[in-house]
Amino acid sequence: MNGQIDEQLLRRAEKWLGEDFDKATRNRVKYLIDNDPKELSESFYRDLEFGTGGLRGIMGVGTNRMNVYTVGMATQGLANYLAATFAGEEIRVAVGHDCRNRSREFAERVADIFASNGFKVFLFDSLRPTPELSFAIRELGCKSGVMVTASHNPREYNGYKAYWTDGSQVVAPHDKNIIAEVAKITDISQIKSGLHAENITILDEEFDKLYLRRIRSLSLSPDAVAANRDMKIVYTPIHGCGYRLVPQALREFGFADVSTVAEQMVIDGNFPTVESPNPEERTTMRMAIEQGMREKADIVLATDPDADRIGIAVPDDQGNYVLLNGNQTCVLLTYYICRRWSETGRLDGRQFIVRTIVTSEMVAEVARSFGVKVFDCLTGFKYIAGIIRRQEPLGEKYIGGGEESFGYLPEDFVRDKDGVSSCALAAEAAAWAKSNGMSLYRLIQELYLQYGFYKEGLVSIVRKGQEGQEEIRRMMAEWRTTPPRIIAGSSVATIRDYLTGESCDLTTGKVTPIAMEKSDVLQFVTADRTQVSIRPSGTEPKIKYYFSVREPLDTLDRYESVSEALDAKLERIGKDLKLE
Repeated sequence: MNGQIDEQLLRRAEKWLGEDFDKATRNRVKYLIDNDPKELSESFYRDLEFGTGGLRGIMGVGTNRMNVYTVGMATQGLANYLAATFAGEEIRVAVGHDCRNRSREFAERVADIFASNGFKVFLFDSLRPTPELSFAIRELGCKSGVMVTASHNPREYNGYKAYWTDGSQVVAPHDKNIIAEVAKITDISQIKSGLHAENITILDEEFDKLYLRRIRSLSLSPDAVAANRDMKIVYTPIHGCGYRLVPQALREFGFADVSTVAEQMVIDGNFPTVESPNPEERTTMRMAIEQGMREKADIVLATDPDADRIGIAVPDDQGNYVLLNGNQTCVLLTYYICRRWSETGRLDGRQFIVRTIVTSEMVAEVARSFGVKVFDCLTGFKYIAGIIRRQEPLGEKYIGGGEESFGYLPEDFVRDKDGVSSCALAAEAAAWAKSNGMSLYRLIQELYLQYGFYKEGLVSIVRKGQEGQEEIRRMMAEWRTTPPRIIAGSSVATIRDYLTGESCDLTTGKVTPIAMEKSDVLQFVTADRTQVSIRPSGTEPKIKYYFSVREPLDTLDRYESVSEALDAKLERIGKDLKLE
């Protein structure tokens, strides 16, 4: 079989047959060399890329896979950068992990390497939500942190996210500098390990109490919760990190009737009850929604494996449960926070929210109606955290923000999306709505009456492996060279290319700079305010197409007809772009 394998690839693989690698790894590599050239190629054709957010990949042997060796080399590179950046200072780091297979093993590997480099390490005693790791970095005065997680990716994936001193994922210039240091680690012999175990401190449930206490301080309507403390809530962690902290956070807020989906309270990185552990998908939420229907729940809540994303389902007027999309969740929580801050006299013009450029414009409309500033940023919570960091010295207060992909952050003591606090605020918003004589479903409809009926769509095209990456690059290049001129019957009026940093008004020909970091994103905005955004996923082998349409809604009697018209328009966009 060797004749079918590129010689350079074979040499890369044969390095993994040496005595520095464990026996199971050597045996697997030998098997791939002898029997599976395609998988060998996928496993060794490149080094697993340490991107601007850290590592993410399929678990297995090889330079392009998540394993203790690739994790170790990346961690040593990060450690070298920390040692150079903070020379002469005590370097503290925090390490956490989610429920995935091998996550504990990888987290202990990271902690060992940091400790062996002379750092003081805070390692959680078991799985914890990603936002708690961000909180720990800030609370414990850490210079950095690592969360071993692949978020909501399929079960075969794992990864880790690297964080900086403010508890956000690393950003420029540190991201590129870290990547450069990681690239210098070319052999596992360069990894320091097995030294200074005494540098590791274990964080347990006592630290959880600090985090939950801060979340409890976010409550805006304690009277409404007290009046509706028996409101029925169903929650599922989808086999992940939220299993303990989300129910506890709900109880801390004052809710007494929280039931959980027993089968999905079992911690299991194989996610046996779902095809994909992603609360964006109704099939993933099926068991929770069915339990909600049986128990006539006011709200059904879910978090993804590392509990940074939130899923919400609410009953409509007929008792059928509607799964909110990420934009609706963002709108609801933003409205609730802004309104309660306004009603309690806390708004003074120095508050702001943040949304990503692919998140509904309705979020901005809601915030501005309360006099709250709005900032836009690239996709990813590290950019939201960057705006918080930028505005803090100006005396401005972040009160909420999120992205369409089921992520929201209602606090500034964490600098990543937080499914734990978002679940608590969502339940409180439901209690507040109930005290005001309506359900969350009716509240959404009322918001459409006030701000316009917005609907969004998302089409993700999966292209896996080396060939898939190249195809996605070609697709983005084609959209740039031959952009659409008409979408859903409306002429394209503006093209924004975040890679070149330019926005072009097609009616006037005027080109203006985009005041953001450059990124591989294209946006087409039509004359009737329809918007299409296209970008490769930063964490999955996908190219994503985001659609946003809007129509006025003058009466609830027209809700269904306008909803159907918007659905038809979203479908037409997909056909116009030939995505079916």
